[in-house]
Amino acid sequence: MQCIATISKLLKNVQRNSDFYFVHSYYVEPEDENVVLATTTYGDQEYCSAIHYNNIFATQFHPEKSGIIGMKVYEQLKNNLGNN
Repeated sequence: MQCIATISKLLKNVQRNSDFYFVHSYYVEPEDENVVLATTTYGDQEYCSAIHYNNIFATQFHPEKSGIIGMKVYEQLKNNLGNN
């Protein structure tokens, strides 16, 4: 699976098409597409895999199981806490 990052300070150090660890097939369909930070395509299905709205940041993938790239996501989150 590929995570396709859109422009976001929370995904600043994440290259487009970076690989992340997913463990199941659940995903969210936000009513407001402006909150979508990243989408992922699996087979012929494209779905939201990261959102950011005000002080809420959520991922469908598991940064803690995604190696160095996952730690970059956590680092950006830590560096941007309170900086909406």
